[in-house]
Amino acid sequence: MSLIVQKYGGSSVADAASVKRVARRIVDTKKAGHDVVVVVSAMGDTTDELLDLAEQVSPLPPPRELDMLLTAGERISMALLAMAIHDLGAEARSYTGSQAGLITDSAHGAARIIDVSPGRITEALEQGAIPIVAGFQGVAQDTKDVTTLGRGGSDTTAVALAAAMGADVCEIYTDVDGVFSADPRVVPKARQVPFITYEEMLELAAVGAKVLHLRCVEYARRFSLPIHVRSSFSTKEGTWVMSPDAITAAIAEGRAMEQPIISGVAADINDAKITVVGVPDKPGEAAAIFRALANAKINVDMIVQNVSAAATGRTDVTFTCPQGSAQQAMDALQSNSGDIGFEALNVDDQIAKISLVGAGMRSHPGVSATFFSALADASVNVEMISTSEIRISIVTRVDDAQRAVQAIHSAFGLDADGEAVVYAGTGR
Repeated sequence: MSLIVQKYGGSSVADAASVKRVARRIVDTKKAGHDVVVVVSAMGDTTDELLDLAEQVSPLPPPRELDMLLTAGERISMALLAMAIHDLGAEARSYTGSQAGLITDSAHGAARIIDVSPGRITEALEQGAIPIVAGFQGVAQDTKDVTTLGRGGSDTTAVALAAAMGADVCEIYTDVDGVFSADPRVVPKARQVPFITYEEMLELAAVGAKVLHLRCVEYARRFSLPIHVRSSFSTKEGTWVMSPDAITAAIAEGRAMEQPIISGVAADINDAKITVVGVPDKPGEAAAIFRALANAKINVDMIVQNVSAAATGRTDVTFTCPQGSAQQAMDALQSNSGDIGFEALNVDDQIAKISLVGAGMRSHPGVSATFFSALADASVNVEMISTSEIRISIVTRVDDAQRAVQAIHSAFGLDADGEAVVYAGTGR
């Protein structure tokens, strides 16, 4: 007997018929002899609808009350799913994040899990029941208030529970058949990736791939917990996210083919580019810029500094950050303008970040040449470049994003013979 944690996203439980279909899959897993713990997201677009409702009532809702509102979506899903499982003859018990023992810090809207005490979940399993846990939420250790983990936090809930309970695997169910070499909505001929390392998945998640949440992959890597990404709409094998050693073992056993050079291409159109114009070219200026941003809790990604103009002794510093943080970043820099001494700030939210990810880059020359040649052939202009050992990222115009991804995907021979299926069409 093995312990499996299953997480179902909003598209998998979007309506009553979907909830019943998911309930049958869970009961079948239980009948196959496994212990099952289920984590569920809010139904369909419930979270977005609750956010819209909050905005209609209050332009700046208190974070504590917003968290209280948003967690209602998952509570609806967990109760309905438990009812559907009962109708199939199995016992199910629903639990909020607090009841399931998800302890977080007190950062409303973006809380981090600091401890998991799944005593009630373990007790339910011992009594033969199927625990259904509301994802995306927990309880603050100091204030005891309800908190939310940020968008995609149900993935993190599932992996954290799986790690704390010593589960054999965490299954993440979504509306596509696994992790693909590109978003099937952008590249219809995207190829499914059977196995991918934590490192590659982290890079893809960080640069815009939507199938897994970044923090959940970090958590899984820390505990060497296998993640199995599958579709709740089909019975296909899906994608395994594992350590390199585990994938090597799978190859030796004949369960996996040799790993490809490139794992995938991703586009992120939710970034903004900010240029700090006319910065004095002297030691300490860059530190002042990024200290101000750090104090404002702005996540900065790509950074470029231009060559200093000899006549003025000044330079420009450009960086990217999430669009939602752009105004906050501008405000933070303006409030520190006396210390930094820049001349102007420019913001551009019509950009896209295009990234190529693959562990094989370390040992295969020519990847960069193929990448930039593909962009040139597609007439895509490059505005910024950033690299790591296994990733190349560029910034271009948002209108060029789809053409750039498709050109790079084809250039590296990633196109599949047929078209990928997106069952629900709403993403996670």
